[in-house]
Amino acid sequence: MARHNLEERAEKALRATEGYRVPVPIHLVAQRLNLTLEAAALGDKISGMLVVEGDQGAIGYNAAHARVRQRFTISHEIAHYLLHARRSGKAQLFIDKQVTYRRDDQSPAGVNREEIEANQLGAALLMPRGLVRQEIRAQDLDLDDSEAIDLLAKRFQVSTAAMSNRLQNLRMLAYET
Repeated sequence: MARHNLEERAEKALRATEGYRVPVPIHLVAQRLNLTLEAAALGDKISGMLVVEGDQGAIGYNAAHARVRQRFTISHEIAHYLLHARRSGKAQLFIDKQVTYRRDDQSPAGVNREEIEANQLGAALLMPRGLVRQEIRAQDLDLDDSEAIDLLAKRFQVSTAAMSNRLQNLRMLAYET
């Protein structure tokens, strides 16, 4: 799915679930989508999982991870629900290994389209383009200043790395070489 379509889909989902505000209440968004949330001991390699049956689902997220990581995992699983879950009678399971911002052997080649889309929509759900722009204007932020990115990350309750990546993807921040 094209990035601009993912942006529109995120905004539509947030407005429909009363989640279009800073910070995005991702737990409320999940609840309004009929998804239950459960913190669980998932080990070192699993960030989260989504189980879908019919129009209901459950998201498990790693209880040992930092809160900002848990929020991203939940938004990533919501993205799978919105984009990839088939509303059939069969149960479906999505398991997501811990994702880092370091590129691996699949990431540069774009091999796993569903994971890439879930990451993009997950980021758009947590850091909607319009709300990011609104915060930058309201706080009169200079994005060349790393403290501005830290402030945005705190406002949106995401990691600094996630906010930096989001700003780069929105073409609001130059890519570092």
